[in-house]
Amino acid sequence: MSLNASVARQTLLAQALGWVDKQSDSLGPSIHPATSFLRDPADLHRASRTYRRDDNPTFLQAEVLLATLEGGEGCLLFSSGMAAATAVMSMLSPGAHVVVSTRLYSGLRNWLFSHGRRWGIDISEADYEDVHGLRAILEARPAQIVWIETPANPLWHVSDIRAITELAHECGALVVADNTVSTPILTRPLEHGVDVVLHSGSKYLNGHADVVAGALIVGPRRAELLQRLADIRNDYGAVLGPFEAWLLLRGMRTLELRMNAICRNAFEIACFLQEHERVVEVLYPGLASHPGHVLSRKQMQGGFGGMLSFRVKGGEEVSRRLAASTKVIRQAISFGGLETVIEIRRGMEGPESRTPPDLLRLSVGTEAVKDLIADLSQALSA
Repeated sequence: MSLNASVARQTLLAQALGWVDKQSDSLGPSIHPATSFLRDPADLHRASRTYRRDDNPTFLQAEVLLATLEGGEGCLLFSSGMAAATAVMSMLSPGAHVVVSTRLYSGLRNWLFSHGRRWGIDISEADYEDVHGLRAILEARPAQIVWIETPANPLWHVSDIRAITELAHECGALVVADNTVSTPILTRPLEHGVDVVLHSGSKYLNGHADVVAGALIVGPRRAELLQRLADIRNDYGAVLGPFEAWLLLRGMRTLELRMNAICRNAFEIACFLQEHERVVEVLYPGLASHPGHVLSRKQMQGGFGGMLSFRVKGGEEVSRRLAASTKVIRQAISFGGLETVIEIRRGMEGPESRTPPDLLRLSVGTEAVKDLIADLSQALSA
């Protein structure tokens, strides 16, 4: 029995759709580590489970829950966010044109300009804040994929999802939106016309920093596209393990609670940093001073996320000292966990990085905000 879709989102999450294991009547979801499933000898072609690579029942509950949250036709789990991203790119033929923002997750950008180019993909970078410039690029050469990431890691630029999607659809492009930072709690890109939503499930969806996972959700009435991506996932073997799928679902059950707390903490910290005499710049869409603040208020409901970046007087050397001086906040990579972590982002992005070398990226967690602010205060004074 499933919960009625009319119940609140928090109820759907807390009860994971209300599904109950038929074999055990357990309220908690079951894990199925089996790799093979019994078939009917009288009809080997019947529609049933056959092999774990594309057919494990542990995937299903998490996939349906995530598709419901995003308002999509269906969802596919992958072994990582990058596996999900490259599955989308695998639909392309040599010579295909992909348009991305000049502000893009470094891992995907590096893949596109190395493996993607070697496979014959043509990549254009556009300033998504300049819609007229994007139009000129698409008119000069229609694209097959237009990729949106908003807010964009790690400078948190905000893109107008609907405006970019409408431009892309005019030339027949498929629009993919990376919704990892916002999560469906804050933004639902499919409602703005996007075709495919991507998540790095390792971040907020899991929320406990103990899973590597990815997901793709296709828009309503896109069953053919969903099947095409499912075939790619199966052919490349980029599937999530049963235990990882179970952990992902476990994390998603508290997603709304965590995001509410994280957004409140991040906003208070951003306000504190903005007023500190040693801080020269704070990048957070929730601040009225942020160039994308007005647009964020339209696209993000209930908060502005848990990611922010800032720069301090004295440059890279002072930034490194600050990151090493925090006591409650941990110095680590990645984001979206319960714990607040800080890093010098450029160090993770390689020599081609466009990120300022002194930029400190903060992934705000669920700790008491007074402790986090006190820790930043002492580090800034060190």
